[in-house]
Amino acid sequence: MTWGNWAGNQTCAPAAVEHPGTEDELAQVVKRAGSEGRTVKVVGSGHSFTDIACTTGVQVQLDRYGDVLDVDRSTGRVTVEAGATLGRLNDQLWDMGLALPNLGDIAYQTVSGAISTSTHGTGLRLGGLATMVTGLRLVTGDGSVVSCNADEDADLFAAARVGLGALGALSHVTLQAVPAFNLRAVEEPMRMDAVLGSIDQLAEENDHFEFYWVPHTKWALTKRNNRTDDPVGGRSKAKEFVERTLLENVAFGAVCRVGRWRPSLIPRLSKAIPSTGRSEYVQRSYKVFTSPRYVHFYEMEYSIPRQAVVEALQSLMRWVDGSGLTLSFPVEVRFARGDDIWLSTANGSGDRCYIAVHVYQGMPFEQYFRGVESIMDPLGGRPHWGKLHYQTAASLAPKYPQWDRFQEVRRRVDPEARFANAYLDRVLGPVG
Repeated sequence: MTWGNWAGNQTCAPAAVEHPGTEDELAQVVKRAGSEGRTVKVVGSGHSFTDIACTTGVQVQLDRYGDVLDVDRSTGRVTVEAGATLGRLNDQLWDMGLALPNLGDIAYQTVSGAISTSTHGTGLRLGGLATMVTGLRLVTGDGSVVSCNADEDADLFAAARVGLGALGALSHVTLQAVPAFNLRAVEEPMRMDAVLGSIDQLAEENDHFEFYWVPHTKWALTKRNNRTDDPVGGRSKAKEFVERTLLENVAFGAVCRVGRWRPSLIPRLSKAIPSTGRSEYVQRSYKVFTSPRYVHFYEMEYSIPRQAVVEALQSLMRWVDGSGLTLSFPVEVRFARGDDIWLSTANGSGDRCYIAVHVYQGMPFEQYFRGVESIMDPLGGRPHWGKLHYQTAASLAPKYPQWDRFQEVRRRVDPEARFANAYLDRVLGPVG
């Protein structure tokens, strides 16, 4: 049996694959693996670009374990099984008059996979998805089911909200939702120097602001999303299909394929990307946050202190100009509020900026990604746990003030390294 991730750059051959449908079945899988001396790795939708989900032991797929278990309409708290996908959950929450306050741009992920890797959206007043977690149930290394929240085993809660799958198999996740809301989206190209010159204003004056620098050009594609009481409108289904499916996926995919065939054409083709014009519409929040992704790629993303964003981007632009590389994917820039989750890439009191770079599937990426890492690392950069990077436990430990406390919790709940794999040994070190 061979398993591969969405990007196609990670594969593994698990000894067995399990599909538990209940919490008890999930616990029994872990206990049985322990009695057989095998490791366990829970896999979500495979949207991580690292080997974080790879195993030669028992692979657990949660495709039968994704229901909404409880909704408290008075508080907005929703408890779901760990295999629930964000896409399905978004629809279910909307039918209940609820929504998640912020999301990344991918809805294929499972809730457990998204929080475990510190997935985030954009917005200076909002944290990543893990900051919405108010309670967890997880199966630990000996097959025991434990609960944690801010009051019950607070250390485990602080560690497990972004646990990398190292602390156990997440079973139930309780999320803090908010009343459903619409967003007014304004998408338009801007000159890159204008974006950098007003970047603080753009990030602070919009609920959600992000932009994409188009390499080999002086242009950026900007997105400003703000809460509104206005009804859905401003863009027909036909226009949405053209913009979201034809332009962002079909046409862009064609550009990437041409670029892979003849890289010298990429700079010329890139100049067409900012010419899409201005678009303004109102839509359900989760439909604005997330987009279909049919073009497969490899990705690296770094979290840096917000005040370093202009320096980082100017350095990156100079590096690209001098590298000789031809890059077909825009560079994505987003923002988030700092948080107190131990291994969150936004851990700390200051706001963070996220810079993500992509390479079309099947094209070489190491020179580019190592160059980006050489820029971000000295600026206090932290790599996204689910995206490609070249860091190890030795280089990562100084970036996280609560690193040793996380390791203490890991030794307590998984002393026999039941949930270890090559990736975790590399980025966290062996248990103990």
